[in-house]
Amino acid sequence: MRTTPTRAFAVIAVVGLAAGLSACTNANDLTTGSAKAKSQGYDVSSITKQDDIAALLPEGALGSDGVLDIGASTDYAPAEFLDANGKPIGYDADLTQALGKVLGVDAQMHTASFDSIIAKVGTEYDAGISSFSITNERMQNVDMVQYVEVGSQFNVAKGNPKGIDSSDHLNLCGKVVGVQTGTAQADAMDADSQACAAAGQAPIDVRSYDKQAEATSALVGSTVDATYSDSTVAGYAVETTDGAVETLGEVEDAAPQGVVLKKNAETAAAIKAALQYLMDKGILDEILQSWGVEGAALKEATINPAVSE
Repeated sequence: MRTTPTRAFAVIAVVGLAAGLSACTNANDLTTGSAKAKSQGYDVSSITKQDDIAALLPEGALGSDGVLDIGASTDYAPAEFLDANGKPIGYDADLTQALGKVLGVDAQMHTASFDSIIAKVGTEYDAGISSFSITNERMQNVDMVQYVEVGSQFNVAKGNPKGIDSSDHLNLCGKVVGVQTGTAQADAMDADSQACAAAGQAPIDVRSYDKQAEATSALVGSTVDATYSDSTVAGYAVETTDGAVETLGEVEDAAPQGVVLKKNAETAAAIKAALQYLMDKGILDEILQSWGVEGAALKEATINPAVSE
């Protein structure tokens, strides 16, 4: 999950030293270095318009063009990233198309800087679907409808040759951990590094990369001892590197991600109903499974759910 500050709304990542953390990261199209993107995806052509749900969408909610325009930072495999032709793919891209089908409208995902999306929802975009973690700070300014729950996880090189033990983050003192710049995982590792120093141990050498693919490539090349990312990203890295890396330990503190909407009760109700339909029909599960993601789909599409952050 992404909990980095947005252009309009600062979100503070609350991090802890224990193995269980509530912060998740973003990731990137794994096409750099040794990592190669997979482009399976879900065929949404069989999804039909649900008239009762479409009727919930208020007139003019999608602007004059009637298109469901979604802002996404398409650098986050397997959620949203670009194929070789520059087309958005990933499970959030498939979800975007599925929502359009249920609502009976065209849907289009637009590439945007992650930090700019929330500020543009309601003007340039009708919604943001870009692995946004749901936080109380964000919900003060926008509506969020939950659809998946994702945690954080470490990756190490196959066989864990460096003997990394992530069961307690103090065990990472003195180790080299790769993260993506500006993410909650980066914040978490920075906080843990400070805790190491406070405990009289060597700090964690936190290596920040602009793209998660670069961190994965650094792991394969033994430049870092481990990487820290979303559990979905960690699992996908195993696939895209043909097993050159493996996940380590349990998924830490899963938390919900949501669709971002301008505050409007009617629009939120329509998106909630469309998401609930996709959940009830098992379509959301199938979309996630088509990208190698198991068990992340939620059963209830709640508007502005209670969260700890």
